Amino acid sequence: MHKRSKRVAFAGGLAVLSMVALAACSSGSSTSTPAATAASGGVDLAAAGCPATVVIQTDWNPEAEHGHLYQMLGPNPTIDANKKSVSGPLYADGAPTGVNLEIRSGGPAIGFQTVTSQMYADTSITLGYVTTDEAVQLSADQPTTAVFAPLDKTPLMIMWDPTTYPNVKTIADLGKQLQPGKVVRYFGGSAYMDYLTSSGILSKSQVDGSYDGTPASFVADQGASGQQGFASAEPYQYQYEVPAWGKAVNYQTLNDAGYPVYASAVSVRTADVSTLSSCLTKLVPIMQQAEVDYFANPAPVNSLILNLVTQFNTGWVYSQGMADYSVKTQVDKGIVGNGDNSTLGDMDTARVQKIIDIDTPIYAAGGKAVKAGLTPADIFTNQFIDTSIGMK
Repeated sequence: MHKRSKRVAFAGGLAVLSMVALAACSSGSSTSTPAATAASGGVDLAAAGCPATVVIQTDWNPEAEHGHLYQMLGPNPTIDANKKSVSGPLYADGAPTGVNLEIRSGGPAIGFQTVTSQMYADTSITLGYVTTDEAVQLSADQPTTAVFAPLDKTPLMIMWDPTTYPNVKTIADLGKQLQPGKVVRYFGGSAYMDYLTSSGILSKSQVDGSYDGTPASFVADQGASGQQGFASAEPYQYQYEVPAWGKAVNYQTLNDAGYPVYASAVSVRTADVSTLSSCLTKLVPIMQQAEVDYFANPAPVNSLILNLVTQFNTGWVYSQGMADYSVKTQVDKGIVGNGDNSTLGDMDTARVQKIIDIDTPIYAAGGKAVKAGLTPADIFTNQFIDTSIGMK
């Protein structure tokens, strides 16, 4: 199972947040904000058959990787610190669409369970973040279909100390040069690690599934062990916000190591594809454009994200520097972007098939059979994507 990297507050290890206070913070119900009437000539999602409140379940605490969602909130959203959610009228191109948007945090807010499980337990959720390998794993019992991929490449990576391993450029290099007795730490149960070991990139004796999200072991090993992380977060965090380390790390993403999942793909329960079709036809292009707009001017949304982190108070620490680094890295490393065409958010059949081929035997070996005859068409659809919308 692909797990979202748990990043926790480091005792004495992280900088104090620089926050921008936002108005209208509330501890009331996050669905209490009445939907504004769709502007004349604008997109009317109510008329398109969307729910009165479009509920989106994320896979982690608020962060810049989720900026495209928060971009769709209108002014003065309502923050529910108890439910770890934020809501308000759903906007497109600066105008209300006639429905509300509620964005719910994942990770600690849902007991670290999968977004898919949460979607099936709570049918008020309209869409949720589901990474490709999770969709494959749960395809038989809890099928989901991705309709928009906000991340073109997964930011999931393995990192190491460049001073200890000056000749290591890839995870495979690390496997060959790892010092005796040292390991690569990761969250146990992650399918990507089974891929790395079954393909010979790492050996089973070199991996340790006890990673707890803190820097303590990496620092104690003085970088001689590798560690799971996110390319859009930990390199900045370790260099600038972990004083016990305070220097650069090197890394390779899982995408570049041959495991091209679509991370946090916006998905619906498969049975809802047809019933939500009219809604998704209008909503998905709004999500595409919101991502374009966010990366063109991320500062206002990042201010909201920082405020949400403070209000939710889950132990997750997120700084202005981290948000800025994430935005830049996502763009520079192609984590967000149009891929090999001019369209943002579409998915590639061959990539999804590769993950099906890799993960089906992995899950079977673990006693979890995927849907019989599973194909990419079971995992995603591009039918709602507006091919004219892309990042410039």
